[in-house]
Amino acid sequence: MKFNSGEMPVSALLVGEFADERLLLREIFRNCGWRLFEASDRRWALQALERNPVRVVITETSLPSGDWRKVLQDLRKLPVPPQLVVTSRLADDHLWAEVLNIGGFDVLARPLDRDEVERVVASASRHFETRHLREARPAVQTASVA
Repeated sequence: MKFNSGEMPVSALLVGEFADERLLLREIFRNCGWRLFEASDRRWALQALERNPVRVVITETSLPSGDWRKVLQDLRKLPVPPQLVVTSRLADDHLWAEVLNIGGFDVLARPLDRDEVERVVASASRHFETRHLREARPAVQTASVA
């Protein structure tokens, strides 16, 4: 999967049921001109990630096949890992600190707030692009002068 700066809109993969908020998320992405892919569990998420260039993964804290930590482990195995955003009804400082310390990008409290979703997804996408471009840039070698 190849990412080119400026050619790809914000794209995200939603992992989990999101029963009450799936329509809201679809509407937010549609209104922003972003792409949203969906997977009900980790297995489907990995298949979706193989086929689609995704900058951000949004997951519920608990899934039938594991939790957000397992999703993060899955993402780390990818050549270009997307940013992970965790959603929780019990979003508190402890969860937020754990997600950030382990390598996730951010936590969204549920019920989801439209403005907060837009802000966090846009920020995660920018962070992905900045990190990806920095890693893709060849290292500059300086010649030593004798």
